[in-house]
Amino acid sequence: MGMYNDKVMDHFMNPHNIGELENPDGIGTYGSPVCGDMMQISIRVENDVITDAKFKTFGCGSAIASSSVATDMIIGMTIEEALAVTNKQIVNELGGLPAVKIHCSVLADHAIKSAIYDYATKHGKTYAGLEGFDPNAEEDDHEGCDIEE
Repeated sequence: MGMYNDKVMDHFMNPHNIGELENPDGIGTYGSPVCGDMMQISIRVENDVITDAKFKTFGCGSAIASSSVATDMIIGMTIEEALAVTNKQIVNELGGLPAVKIHCSVLADHAIKSAIYDYATKHGKTYAGLEGFDPNAEEDDHEGCDIEE
């Protein structure tokens, strides 16, 4: 357990915003089939502000901690602010992750954008932060996966 700081361990052992929203405005699911980490983030949006977010994650402690802190971060943000959240900000908010676990923050970043993409599609909205975004793009960097290749 020495490779994780106290904040990562706290978000892993006591995750925030876990579960599913009933009738969410957007749902984003993203994962790495090679690693086996899967994340689902659901959001509730009012007047272009994310008022609630929940997650379900199948994966390692870093994936759970990344999902937990990412949902904490986006609650209260406007859609454009949430679209600007990067995996580096997620890692910084956690106080760091081991290099081999950085991909977990990328999964959280992509799941957020996928949830917003779903919301935008359902409501006929467009956002500059979604330009060129492909919710079905697969993670092409499998470094840091928990399996041996």
